[in-house]
Amino acid sequence: MTQLAEATAGHLGEGRRLGVEDVQQTLDVLFGTVEHPGTVAEALRRGETVLLGSFGSFHSEGKSAVFRPGKALDEYLRGLVG
Repeated sequence: MTQLAEATAGHLGEGRRLGVEDVQQTLDVLFGTVEHPGTVAEALRRGETVLLGSFGSFHSEGKSAVFRPGKALDEYLRGLVG
């Protein structure tokens, strides 16, 4: 996830910037590491749906995690926006 952390650190706009380490730590807390599950995995295990804004959502079906893209992500990937 280091590449994602590096890319994210520079996208706050107007000269604001988070350190790559801060972004990496946030991603680790959300999505987990080999040693520790993230808050997303913990919520899915409890049967909750995890909404990531217009990006999409995760939910569980049985013992599998399922991702459903949000409208904004879907439209971006289809070349309708941005």
